[in-house]
Amino acid sequence: MAQFKTGPKIYNLFPRLVGYMKDWEAHFERISGMGFDWLYVNPFHYPGFSGSLYAPKDYYDFNPIFAEKSSTVPPMVQLQNAMEAARKCGLNVIMDLVINHTAKDHPFVKTHPDWYEHNDEGEVKSPGAWDGGNYIEWGDLAEINNAHSPDKKNLWKYWQDLVEFYIDKGVDGFRADAAYGVPSELWELLIIAGKKKNKEVRFFAESLGCSPEQTLDLGKAGFDYLFNSSKWWNFQDDWLLRQYNQTRVIAPSIAFPESHDTPRLAYEYQNNIALIKQRIVFTAFFSTGWMMPVGMEYGFKNKTDVVQTYPKDWEPVNYDISGLITDINKTRSKYKIFNEECPIEIVHNDNWANIIVMRKTSLNGKEKALLVLNKDPFNRQRLHFPDLADSLGVKPGAKAADLSLEHPMSDVPSGAFEYMLNPSDIRILYSAI
Repeated sequence: MAQFKTGPKIYNLFPRLVGYMKDWEAHFERISGMGFDWLYVNPFHYPGFSGSLYAPKDYYDFNPIFAEKSSTVPPMVQLQNAMEAARKCGLNVIMDLVINHTAKDHPFVKTHPDWYEHNDEGEVKSPGAWDGGNYIEWGDLAEINNAHSPDKKNLWKYWQDLVEFYIDKGVDGFRADAAYGVPSELWELLIIAGKKKNKEVRFFAESLGCSPEQTLDLGKAGFDYLFNSSKWWNFQDDWLLRQYNQTRVIAPSIAFPESHDTPRLAYEYQNNIALIKQRIVFTAFFSTGWMMPVGMEYGFKNKTDVVQTYPKDWEPVNYDISGLITDINKTRSKYKIFNEECPIEIVHNDNWANIIVMRKTSLNGKEKALLVLNKDPFNRQRLHFPDLADSLGVKPGAKAADLSLEHPMSDVPSGAFEYMLNPSDIRILYSAI
């Protein structure tokens, strides 16, 4: 067992792909066996007319495609049974906390209209987003007025009761959906209340797209973790490390190679296994925590859909990289440097056009690691350091180890270092001071 606090290793079990709660349990042993310690399940509440997971109509009732209504076991007990089975496999359970909006046909639209935003015509407003210059309105949703509702006290009390209720039922963590769209003061209230109920409960902020000011507000609200944008980095532009070094002092972050909202890597990279592995390994070792969705280990190609995905959409195994994922989690758990939001800087190499080298330095300064990536997906590239110790930032002659997930060197030479990287290769070199 690690002698330090490990970052969360999260497996996203997208429930529409798996089905009934009792069927979730068949995956827990496999998930735990790969080394994950958190299980994130997207919304399981009763949905509105669209059927979208993210259009909750009743936070205390359950989607009939997850809870068997014909069962003699009450739906809430079905959920508790699933969570208990997860915990027996060493998995803490994260639920989605969707409080920026409800379904358009939620009863609150009529019983508590002042809890909602309204347009100029006095109608309940739907949220939306800009996409390629076009504003897309989500007509199945009704936007909550958490910031300025005239009945804000009772509205916020409703959310607090909801958080406390699910903690009492056994939830270990909450993913705050669209966290930037909710006042930080409300998040602070909910986080304080949640941790008063259970000091071990964790709050994860969906912070993608946040401005630096919004990210700072989320950190001040007390979130345990944010999410970072490493999934989209091209291994060249400076925006990722600039963002990371701005936010790492606010709260630790979680990286992911794909998510329920993104295309699958197998589809995006057309089954180029080297590119796929590079993105997975990079995100796994980039920040404090990492997350992957169900099916990534099997090379699933179809993007999950919050309305249209069903268990029949479970795909045949395209390839199986469960072993790689297991090795990733084992390696992460052995070294403190891969479980903290430590400084990252670019290290010069004489083949910089094709190879990027990032140096991580542990917060206590006692560990160093180089992440070396071949940006060329077609050709082998020569990596050369005049002095590996200097590139690592350690004393001359200090011993280094190759922690690369595939074909690691048994002995890393000190001094001048040369290595031929395969196309889309990623290597991890490590030294303890």
